[in-house]
Amino acid sequence: MTGTALSLDGKRVVVIGGASGIGFAVAELARAQGAAVVIASSTAANVNAAVERLPGATGRTVDLRDEASVAGFFEALGAFDHLAITAGDWSGSMLVSIRDLDLTQARELMAVRFWGVLAAVKHGCRTIAQDGSITLTSGMLTHRPRKGAPLPTTMGGAVEYLARGLAMDLSPVRVNAVCPGLVLTDHVKQMPEAMLQSMVASLPVPRAASPAEAAKAYVYLMTNGYATGQILPVDGGGLLG
Repeated sequence: MTGTALSLDGKRVVVIGGASGIGFAVAELARAQGAAVVIASSTAANVNAAVERLPGATGRTVDLRDEASVAGFFEALGAFDHLAITAGDWSGSMLVSIRDLDLTQARELMAVRFWGVLAAVKHGCRTIAQDGSITLTSGMLTHRPRKGAPLPTTMGGAVEYLARGLAMDLSPVRVNAVCPGLVLTDHVKQMPEAMLQSMVASLPVPRAASPAEAAKAYVYLMTNGYATGQILPVDGGGLLG
């Protein structure tokens, strides 16, 4: 049996974290390819603003910290084809040495980036199409750890191994993860320019990615029916260093 290229035309794509940054770019690209897009985030005002920016999309709120909210979200959502999760919690700094790490804050950061993802997959897998896909998000510090930043390395690694485990557990639903390098989201653009330049200067492609460039990886994993259990870097060649 030979596979065929999948299309997003007429498919229903859910993006949790889709109100801004990489998530909004994923929603925008999926919509451009004919998908019915559902933008989800924890804040109603942000969801409404994103829906206004993307004609034809719909929006819903969901709090990944609250399993009851996640369960209710997917119950109300009904059937869908693809799920991308880009949501993160920027309320505290992840770039902290283990010597200074606040364990309570660390648990809070994991509440969205790992446990929230787990809750979304647990409840979303009940109504996702069997030929559909789930795409998670890790990060380049998983593969290139740096001094003073053990937490993001750990979180990204947990997500990547979760994707591999879920690819087996949820088969034939496909599960993958995108591993972005530095992406010029609104949060990142608040960083000093000199700091941004120092982070990308040694890359083969010596710049940060646009959200649209990162989004292409998510849509690729949605539309390649033979990709599962994979970690797709979009990092300007960062893994070569």
